[in-house]
Amino acid sequence: MHAFQTASVHANGLDFATLQAGPEDAPLALCLHGFPDHARTWRLLLPALAEAGYRAVAPYMRGYAPTAIPADGRYQTAVLSQDVGALISALGAESAVVIGHDWGAIAAHGAAILAPQQVRKLVTMSVPHRNAGLALATQYAQQKRSWYMFFFQSFLADAAVAANDFAFIDELWRDWSPNYRLEAEEREALMRTFRTEGVLGAALGYYRAMFDPSRQDPSLAVAQAQVLVADIPVETLYLHGAQDGCMGIDTVDGLEAAFPKGLEKVILEKAGHFLHLEQPDPVHRAILEFLGEARD
Repeated sequence: MHAFQTASVHANGLDFATLQAGPEDAPLALCLHGFPDHARTWRLLLPALAEAGYRAVAPYMRGYAPTAIPADGRYQTAVLSQDVGALISALGAESAVVIGHDWGAIAAHGAAILAPQQVRKLVTMSVPHRNAGLALATQYAQQKRSWYMFFFQSFLADAAVAANDFAFIDELWRDWSPNYRLEAEEREALMRTFRTEGVLGAALGYYRAMFDPSRQDPSLAVAQAQVLVADIPVETLYLHGAQDGCMGIDTVDGLEAAFPKGLEKVILEKAGHFLHLEQPDPVHRAILEFLGEARD
């Protein structure tokens, strides 16, 4: 397995575990993972960013071991977005380029909305801002793809996902990236994260907070509305796999309307949901060309 520097940083009331590559005095690139995943999803991108002159940091998102589980059980989108800004500050940077996949993309979009001065450039993958929610509300095809979100609201989900050493997660990876198989050692590293007490409940909590208002902080109601529907006021690169079995390729149609500062959109025809692992070379090339020189 790839070895990285490890560190812990306190941000937004939590201790976040991180993987890091590159010198501490370099410009910050913050890389945010999704579900069902963890910080090692960026094991190929972190060295590429470091070589390009960035301090690349991938936190384990809130609730994902070894990051702490929040005592208040908050996993709503607005809190995830606040985590991003708090992490940038806690890592000693005024701003960063922010890269997010899946739930990490959602958090990255929200951070750019709530604190655009902290996000120099934005790179997101596999969950298109605003369009994803619209498709979930209006399109049968996407509702069918997103069946798991509704299943996760059930008390049965905790046992079902954990059964047979998280075979459910293996099947999600197969459905979402049909032509990719996670290497055995990386599969084991991922399962160690999910086997840790409390992590599965936290991961499901992200989805439960989507539909259950009692799981949302009323004081964040305005921020919550903003991160769901506001335009993204930051120059953005968006990447999507044409064979994504989680979020259909049709959801990227018209995405430019949400990005008044400019959107570059890259579709990888032979990739699925985990495109950064399936086709790392074209993904890295697109990201590094978009970001430009680290100290520009």
